[in-house]
Amino acid sequence: MKIAFYAPFKPLGHENPSGDLIIARGLFSFLKDQGHKIDVQSTLRARWIYFKPWLLFLWAKDFTRCLKKLYKNPPDLWLTYHTYYKAPDLLGPLICKILGIRYVIFQGIYSTKRKRRLKTILGYYLNFAALMQADHVFTNKLSDFKNLKRIIAEEKLTYIKPGIKPGAFKKDDDQGKRLKKKWGIKNDCPVVLSAGMFRDDVKTKGLSWLILCCENLVKLNIKFHLVIAGSGKMENKLKTLAGKHIPGHCTFAGKIHREDMYIFYSSGDVFAFPGIRESLGMVYLEAQSCSLPVLAFNNGGIPEVVEDKKTGFLLPMYDCRAFSDMLIHFLNNNDICREMGRNAKAHVKNHHDIDRNYKKFEQILYKVIS
Repeated sequence: MKIAFYAPFKPLGHENPSGDLIIARGLFSFLKDQGHKIDVQSTLRARWIYFKPWLLFLWAKDFTRCLKKLYKNPPDLWLTYHTYYKAPDLLGPLICKILGIRYVIFQGIYSTKRKRRLKTILGYYLNFAALMQADHVFTNKLSDFKNLKRIIAEEKLTYIKPGIKPGAFKKDDDQGKRLKKKWGIKNDCPVVLSAGMFRDDVKTKGLSWLILCCENLVKLNIKFHLVIAGSGKMENKLKTLAGKHIPGHCTFAGKIHREDMYIFYSSGDVFAFPGIRESLGMVYLEAQSCSLPVLAFNNGGIPEVVEDKKTGFLLPMYDCRAFSDMLIHFLNNNDICREMGRNAKAHVKNHHDIDRNYKKFEQILYKVIS
């Protein structure tokens, strides 16, 4: 297939890593690996574009260029990744309508509350128009699937489970031990891992909460060491917080490239990240694939990727006592960690293998253009 690709929320080359970007790149790579000719049509970031008049000039420029290009050499379909009220697709629907090209959306989002606010009403209707024009809409979140069913016909809507490449995230004990040694952590000291971007939002809020929660372990003289991977403008705040509440029990590993994250996961015994309003959380899949049990809040899309009481524990939000008690339970019971870790690895392999899950996506694309 010849596929025209566009990601209005965040272009593939965006410098700030995120779960959303990982999914977009994974989707693009899968189609390319399957032998399809897939080309990015625009790198225009449409976030709040209707409040940024200067971006409309760039939109007009890209629209004209894409229209001329695709008129001469039309693709089999146009694939947009992630359109919603903040970043509606303003290119794909119009170009596809003019040229008669099949229009497909992956990770479409729909929420009626956005039409009740002056700030978001325009974005709501622009996104709604894109969704209604789509020949097929895919989503990898059950909550979005439920909302989309209100406006999209059943035969035009498909849920695809989120996934990773399990082969890229395998536990390597030797590399994990070397990393612990580099951090100055003794082999017999249990390691709690966490990871996230240190942005001034729920990511840092969750990591801060985790650090404060670990203070209970220090007070009870529990042997442990917390290692956090990530970077961002809130790094100094997090380091200060850790130095005050869990001195000597926390290491900041810095920014780790995704292809090296399996080494990071291999150094730990349990992965703990609260995940406040986490939409999906690709780190949970990566950690589980590396045989780590997970500890997180029971909210957002986390239950879609973590099997409660089998591959980890999903706890009530902000229940510090329950969270710290479960951390202690893991740290004092290595056999439970190993058993849940094996379950976690199998869970990802059986249910969240990106190549297997995207085969269904590919088959539907063929039906769309037939």
